[in-house]
Amino acid sequence: MTDPTRPSAASVVVVSGNPREGSRTLAAAEAAGRRIAELLGTDDVTTIELAAFAGEILTPDRPSADEAKERLARATVAVVATPVYKASYTGLLKSFLDLYGPDGLAGVVVVPLVVSGNPAHALAGEVHLRPVLVELGAVVPTRSLTLTEAQLTDLGAALDPWFARWAAPLRRAAGTAAATAELTGAAR
Repeated sequence: MTDPTRPSAASVVVVSGNPREGSRTLAAAEAAGRRIAELLGTDDVTTIELAAFAGEILTPDRPSADEAKERLARATVAVVATPVYKASYTGLLKSFLDLYGPDGLAGVVVVPLVVSGNPAHALAGEVHLRPVLVELGAVVPTRSLTLTEAQLTDLGAALDPWFARWAAPLRRAAGTAAATAELTGAAR
């Protein structure tokens, strides 16, 4: 028996925490999401662009935000992307993640993706974003995928080294997450 809250096939959800719609952060996250989907042998990739419903996130009635929150929680693998703002992730992304209760992302394999104008901010994903994701129960089996603005002009070449190093651990974690979801569903 499978868990009805999890899709039966692998799914990839891309979340862009950039407050500007159609951003380069979104483009980088979607490119990474497509590569992850190829790695997992799925074509189930969806995008959540937080800027599209930013005004709703802090309101009591938030149908788009709640739907996005549930979609992310059902993902096999998620790319959670942000530009670096003030040496950390955006307030928009923080506000969205704050909608989750404890373990709200339990079992979701997450790749933090950070876009920075300065290589000095390369650790923003590790120091600031990873702890929040782990606190929410996400599995973060890889280092953050960090890109500088200069690398955004050739995303394929920018993503290649990260995938060369982290594809195998990511695939293993996604397989373990899927197997755990099935066992959890079978135990109900």
